[in-house]
Amino acid sequence: MPDLTVRIKKKTDGNAALSCTRADGSVTWQRQEGSSGAFFPLHDLTHYSVETVLGFQRAFYGLVALGWDISRFGEPGITNEIPEEALLAEVIVGFFDVERATGVIGSADDFNWKIQTFFENAKAPVPSFRMTDDSLSHIRSVREDLFAKWRALPPGETLALAFPSA
Repeated sequence: MPDLTVRIKKKTDGNAALSCTRADGSVTWQRQEGSSGAFFPLHDLTHYSVETVLGFQRAFYGLVALGWDISRFGEPGITNEIPEEALLAEVIVGFFDVERATGVIGSADDFNWKIQTFFENAKAPVPSFRMTDDSLSHIRSVREDLFAKWRALPPGETLALAFPSA
């Protein structure tokens, strides 16, 4: 069994639900209703794409695999508690969300500038991570494949993904 099995259910009413089953069988989940039901499945699939392509193990899905409850990520001040890799992943995923909303596609240099600017504005140490054109292309490819699977998924069905360990 993988360290984490990620399941996103497309409900028949247009809502969605994310559930994550850890290797020990424990589960954490979240309802995604209303506008969240349209936004979060694609956001969560973007997290999966970013974290698997970049090999992040201490970002959203890695922390969930280690026992974090999904609800913890919405707690006030959580950005002060999560590892740098998790914040970096959230920043990168946020840039992809903006691309999806605006249609304006950034280059690796754009991502690196945005990452640096975000951390400087947050008065936090700028990570040494650098996005490459190859990584960016690979993330986009994985994400588009997952988006296509999600869009083709009939209401009432579930998309299941194994989150790999290091």
